[in-house]
Amino acid sequence: MVAGRDARVAVFNAAAARITGISAASAVGRDFRDVLPLHDAEGRDWWKCLAPYDGLRTRTRHPERVLFLPGGTEVLVTAAYRRDGEGKVERFTVCLRDALHRARQERDRADLVSTVAHELRSPLTSVKGFTATLLAKWHRFNDDQKRVMLETVNADADRVTRLITELLDVSRIEAGRLEMRRQVVDIPGEVRKIIAGRVAAGEPEGRFRFETRGELPEMWLDPDKMDQILGNLVENAVRHGAGTVTIVVEPDAHKEGAAVSVRDEGEGIPPEAAQRVFRQFWRGPGGNRRGGTGLGLYIVKGLVEAHGGVITVRRAPGGGAEFRFTVPAGAPDYAS
Repeated sequence: MVAGRDARVAVFNAAAARITGISAASAVGRDFRDVLPLHDAEGRDWWKCLAPYDGLRTRTRHPERVLFLPGGTEVLVTAAYRRDGEGKVERFTVCLRDALHRARQERDRADLVSTVAHELRSPLTSVKGFTATLLAKWHRFNDDQKRVMLETVNADADRVTRLITELLDVSRIEAGRLEMRRQVVDIPGEVRKIIAGRVAAGEPEGRFRFETRGELPEMWLDPDKMDQILGNLVENAVRHGAGTVTIVVEPDAHKEGAAVSVRDEGEGIPPEAAQRVFRQFWRGPGGNRRGGTGLGLYIVKGLVEAHGGVITVRRAPGGGAEFRFTVPAGAPDYAS
C-alpha cells in the first residue's frame, strides 16, 4: 500500500487486497489509516503510536513487526518513507506479508527441536546409566557383562551422533548450504558395502537382492552423501517394508547418469500419501511405532537434489514401495 503527501491511498495492489480482503477500488483515495487499521498485541492503534506524517523527519523505514487487522488476522508489516528536500513525507509505503507461512516454519522448527530432544533422551539415559554403573561397580561384573554394557554404550553413542548429523543436514538443506565434494563414485560398490553392513549387523543375507543393468558412465558424486542416500533408503525398506529388499542400479533414460531403485514387499505407501513422504516428520501409516525421527526421507530428497537429481516413490512391481532416484554423472569440482 502506498499513500501520498495527503495520507490518501494511491496504490493498493493485488497482494494487499488478498491479505486484507479489502478491494483496491474501495481503498484508493481514502485515508490509509481508515483503509488499513492496524493494532499491536496490546490492542493499541498502531498508526497513532507511529505517527508516520508527524514523527521525526530522519526516519526512513520501520523494521518488520507482527500486527493485527480488525478481524484478528495476523500480518507482518514493514514501512518505508520517501521524503522531499525539507524532510516532509512524499510517499509512505506499507508492505504486508501473510504470517501463516512464518507460523508454519516456526512450528516446524519447534517440532524438529522437540523430536530430536525426545530421540536424544533415550540413548543419553542409557549411556549415563551404564557408565555410572560401571564406574560404581566395575569389580562386580565379569568381562562378558562389561563387554555387553560397553557395546550398548557404543551403539547409543552412534545413535546420538546420527541424530545430530540429521539435525545438521536438515539445517543445511533448509539454508541451501549443502557442500558437495565430488569424486568418482562406484555406485554398485557403494550398494554392496551398504548390504554387507546390514548383514554384519544381523540382517539375513537372503533379505537383500542386488541387480545391475547396463554400464554406468563415470559418476562424479559426493561419496559420503551417496552413502547416506543409499543407507537411508535401504534402512527405510528394512524398517518399514517386508520381504526381500531389491536394489537395482542402471543407467538413466538418457544414459547420462545413474538410476537407483530400492524396493520392498511390504504394504506400500497409500497413493494419497505419495506427495507427503518426503516432508519432515512423515512416518507413514504405522505412525512412530517403529521409531525414527521422520527426517530420513526429507534428508534423502535434499541430498539427491543437491546432486542435481530427482527422487520419486511409487508402488513396486511386486507390491510394497519403490523409491527411485536419478543423478547426473556430474563433473569434478575443478572442471570449468
